[in-house]
Amino acid sequence: MDAMQNLLTRRSVRQYKEDPIPQDVLERIVEAGTYAATGMGKQSPIIVAVTNRALRDRLSRMNAAVMGGSGDPFYGAPVVLVVLADKSIGTHVYDGSLVMGNLMLAAHAEGVASCWIHRAKEEFESEEGRQILRDLGIEGDYEGIGHCILGYADGEEPQPKPRKTSYVYWAK
Repeated sequence: MDAMQNLLTRRSVRQYKEDPIPQDVLERIVEAGTYAATGMGKQSPIIVAVTNRALRDRLSRMNAAVMGGSGDPFYGAPVVLVVLADKSIGTHVYDGSLVMGNLMLAAHAEGVASCWIHRAKEEFESEEGRQILRDLGIEGDYEGIGHCILGYADGEEPQPKPRKTSYVYWAK
């Protein structure tokens, strides 16, 4: 897919099929995330690629609890890419946000739907979240930036909303 077309046509999807994403496709998406720009090239983010259903469901419950609910905030998506970033790096939130953008654009280029789900910060500030990281062998002081949920859309992808007229101001 043409890069500009990819940028203009990616949309957030909020209904997924249970179909798994092939490992090679998932690996290409994750690799694209590792090539996001980071402040001074410090590569502060990490990506936790969750394909284990039990952990995916645990994260979903934790995320729902942050909102005070009990539904599935991951909309049935079978894969969750959790992006965290090293708090000691001043640009960590920006760095992680760029990783999230790369992940979503790469997914779209691969024909995989995605959506950014918030509340990773709250999840991984909790003792349960910190324990999950320790159980995965991840050490350090990381802030949850977001969850990039991935899967195949169950239905039509949303159409873009018209761009607001005050989006760009030209200073010529």
